Amino acid sequence: MKTLILWVRSALFQVLMYGGMLVFGVVFAPWALFSNRGAIIGARSFANYIRWALAFAAGVKTEVRGPVPQGEVLLGSKHESFMDIIMQLSVLPRPKFIMKQELVYAPIVGQYALRIGCIPVERGKGRQAIRKMKAEVAAGAADPGQLVIYPQGTRVAPDEKRPYKGGIVTLYQEMGTECIPVAVNHGLFWPKRSFLRYPGTAVMEFLPAIPAGLEGPDLMQRLEEAVETASTALVAEARAAR
Repeated sequence: MKTLILWVRSALFQVLMYGGMLVFGVVFAPWALFSNRGAIIGARSFANYIRWALAFAAGVKTEVRGPVPQGEVLLGSKHESFMDIIMQLSVLPRPKFIMKQELVYAPIVGQYALRIGCIPVERGKGRQAIRKMKAEVAAGAADPGQLVIYPQGTRVAPDEKRPYKGGIVTLYQEMGTECIPVAVNHGLFWPKRSFLRYPGTAVMEFLPAIPAGLEGPDLMQRLEEAVETASTALVAEARAAR
């Protein structure tokens, strides 16, 4: 019976999510087409709606810990789930993301991503991708915001290990700002490539800032240690509460 209820609640959430994506995408389209602010408000409204739908349909509560970053800053975030993006869209004042090129062609999502200032890059392009990131960051300097990058380059399930990549060093040096590590446990509740949504309390935590001006290896070591330690603790906390 529990399994059946889980499937039914997950199905209800899927209906609410994709239905909401269509409605919000269409309703905000005229404003978003001519205004970055309109696109941001549309994306944030959809993200807040998804947080409500998760709680209502799937029993997934959401919590944000730590001070929410303001102004121009770089965020190095753990990436376990599409939920990471939803949560960051819902709370960051002016979010922008480094995203994979394929998402540009996704209906609704791709168009809004470009309008809010996301930077698409092709994975596996190495130096070419780094040059593109530098150029896009320089071009967007007049419209500062919170630039989010997922240093592992893809969604990584809880307990899975993947190396951190050096692209974040390029952004850190180009922007000349501090870097905010971000920990999550979202993969327990919204697993990658899974239809099911598991009840519980999903947490995103903004950690103490890493100061500007560090050498690349120092940044990478401090970022990985902070994000992995805190994310592991959040996963353990959620599992203990089940």
